[in-house]
Amino acid sequence: MENDTDYPRLRIRIVLGPAEMIGPGKAELLQRIGQTGSIAAAGREMGMSYKRAWELVGTLNAMFRDPLVDSTRGGPGGGGAVLTDAGHTVLGLYRAFEQDVATAGAARLDALQVLRRDIPHEK
Repeated sequence: MENDTDYPRLRIRIVLGPAEMIGPGKAELLQRIGQTGSIAAAGREMGMSYKRAWELVGTLNAMFRDPLVDSTRGGPGGGGAVLTDAGHTVLGLYRAFEQDVATAGAARLDALQVLRRDIPHEK
């Protein structure tokens, strides 16, 4: 849950091509796949349908030379998903970029925050 201390904040979207981008949602999906070992579980944690999670993984895998997620079908032994080396690299680069931008822009974000009008939560 967000609160007033969460603002201002940056949400970085990197556009790699006309229909190719990576932003906070795809980065979070990759991170959660890495944590849960499952595309379905990662999607559920994000309130995302199974179908949407799979579509985003397909999009991510198609965007890069090497796939970012490797999945195995369910069955007697169960299925699962893991981030590939490329997936770890792309997620790491995205997170590092977020941190670089937040650090470089911190003073400007603070200046914008000072200029904001105070608006009570209840009108």
